[in-house]
Amino acid sequence: MKKGRLEAFSDGVIAIIITIMVLELHVPHGHHIEDIIPLLPVFLSYVLSFIYIGIYWNNHHHMIYAARTVNGSILWANLNLLFWLSLIPFVTAWMGENHFALWPVVMYGAVLVMCGFAYAILSRLLIKEAGPDSELAIALGRDWKGKLSVILYAIAIALAFVNPRISLGIYVLVAMTWLIPDRRIERNLGRTPREE
Repeated sequence: MKKGRLEAFSDGVIAIIITIMVLELHVPHGHHIEDIIPLLPVFLSYVLSFIYIGIYWNNHHHMIYAARTVNGSILWANLNLLFWLSLIPFVTAWMGENHFALWPVVMYGAVLVMCGFAYAILSRLLIKEAGPDSELAIALGRDWKGKLSVILYAIAIALAFVNPRISLGIYVLVAMTWLIPDRRIERNLGRTPREE
């Protein structure tokens, strides 16, 4: 089946996720600049999560761009990814409201781990549908960056029991490594239009 509906639905869900996150940002009570200070953890959590959602949207776009067709398994794998992404607003708000306390930071990392696994499952199913010698398979390769990200999230979860701010630093570091979009697909496929 064609991939257009999967792309459109995914874009819509991701837009809603970002909307939900921004609605958690409340106006400070007061008109002085220092009235913003208590809201900084919530804002910083929002910025980090916005970046993560943007990273997933960007890489999802590139990966689906490279796919020619999708099947039922791919649709379910995509829903699995969207489910875990949809939990990001919850853990973002929890982490920000509690000033990066232990359990919110751990749960944030757990959601990131599950997002990483879900993305890996989706990419493997797309490669399976396209074939092991497909341009998509060649472009994605072994995806060491994706695997390393999940390992770092797991390490961050463990380190949260030492100091949650170390974990937060790891989450920021991983996000920084993904800020530049994954260009493997663009390099391997060029800019030829794909079937919608």
